[in-house]
Amino acid sequence: LAQGRFLSAMFGAARRFAPVSAAVAAARLASPGCAEERPMKPELAEVPHISEWCKHLKPIVNPMVARGQLPEVVSVSPPEMILRDIVRVDGAPGKFRALRRGGAAQLVMWEPDEVRAAIVTCGGLSPGLNNVIRGLVNTLSQYGVTRVFGIPFGYKGIYGADYRPLTPQNVSLIHHEGGTTLGASRGGFDQDKIMDALEARGINQLYVVGGDGTHRGAYKLHQEAQRRGLKISVIGIPKTVDNDIGLIDRSFGFKTCIEEATKVIECARVEASSAPNGVCVVKLMGRDSGFIATHATLAARDVDLCLVPEVPIVTEGPKSIFRHLRSVVNRNSSAVVVVAEGAGQDLLGAGDGADESGNKRYKDIGKWLKDAITKDFKAHGLEANVRYIDPSYIIRSVAANADDSEYCILLAQTAVHGAMAGFSGFSAGLVNNRSVMIPMTLIGESSPRKLRLGRRWGRIADTTGQPL
Repeated sequence: LAQGRFLSAMFGAARRFAPVSAAVAAARLASPGCAEERPMKPELAEVPHISEWCKHLKPIVNPMVARGQLPEVVSVSPPEMILRDIVRVDGAPGKFRALRRGGAAQLVMWEPDEVRAAIVTCGGLSPGLNNVIRGLVNTLSQYGVTRVFGIPFGYKGIYGADYRPLTPQNVSLIHHEGGTTLGASRGGFDQDKIMDALEARGINQLYVVGGDGTHRGAYKLHQEAQRRGLKISVIGIPKTVDNDIGLIDRSFGFKTCIEEATKVIECARVEASSAPNGVCVVKLMGRDSGFIATHATLAARDVDLCLVPEVPIVTEGPKSIFRHLRSVVNRNSSAVVVVAEGAGQDLLGAGDGADESGNKRYKDIGKWLKDAITKDFKAHGLEANVRYIDPSYIIRSVAANADDSEYCILLAQTAVHGAMAGFSGFSAGLVNNRSVMIPMTLIGESSPRKLRLGRRWGRIADTTGQPL
């Protein structure tokens, strides 16, 4: 009897403290008995649905449900929600903001044989692009969709190139290769030309893989499809090696880039330690944010100075980077410096124009550091053998590692499930470790994001010993 009471109490406590969804939690706290503690209802970021401008549409049973292929489906109405902000200060005001959870729905808005889907990859390369393409093709095939096309070389390919038929068979091995089998390019966005081409070719699902600029263009296409009253879904999958797209936990390919960057840092350590008073500077990707530089620094554990765009480079006084490096070399006989490509641009003067996406061209901070370190050591009567390694695109042009490969499948499935359910103008992402559909407007508003100079930057200082 005592044991039974103990187990009953234990499982009762477990039920009381078990995690629940945002909707369930809100419903419980909204009951009459909790009136004094009633929180605000989660504010859901609504995702556009094609039934809003195509009124004649009627849903059908998901073919995968009919075949018994789906062990679980998400609730569309009422929607399953994932909270955006999971860290709260007790008593602090604020809204409970939520996103619609991704996943397969019980009902869909497309007959498989009416779908003509196209996939386009825009901007620069990122590990996992081929995994995403393969995942999209395979998931569409599971719905019974047989007409899927690949668009070569970004937005301009939609109206200026021949489309390639994609099948589960001809994409079966592409995930073993880096880059994108479709090719990618910057620029080329022309709303009218793109929409006219989609109409002419009968494309009614467009999957766009790219960064925040690409997403802004994709949202314009979604709006134009709505204005024309077309049954066309435009879906985004966020891509950036810099990891600077807002809201999402991380971009696909980012962890692979960190893995590759740590290999470069290990080479830099060998180079520096093999020369008298050796200093090796490694420049990593990161135009306006220092995510790659900081994560690689923490992963490698061999870095003595980490420089990022979010933190000004101090060249004089007690917090001078040169003073810190002289101290490290005096103590350890060598030093390794990691710098993001966008760091210290205020020290270099104006760049040279912009690329096709409108991104300002930056000057080479790595070369400047190499020369400045050499000059500083010489000014203090010290010898310095300074090396400079710029892996550039090497860290992004490899195949995805196991973690990113799995992540890409999740994003591809979330995108297709959302499209088949009739949603448009959204991007598939991971927020608080849950797949969600993010309105493209939120992607544009929150990107590009910057590195938070909080606990992570404190860990950087603990690792490198550099002054804050």
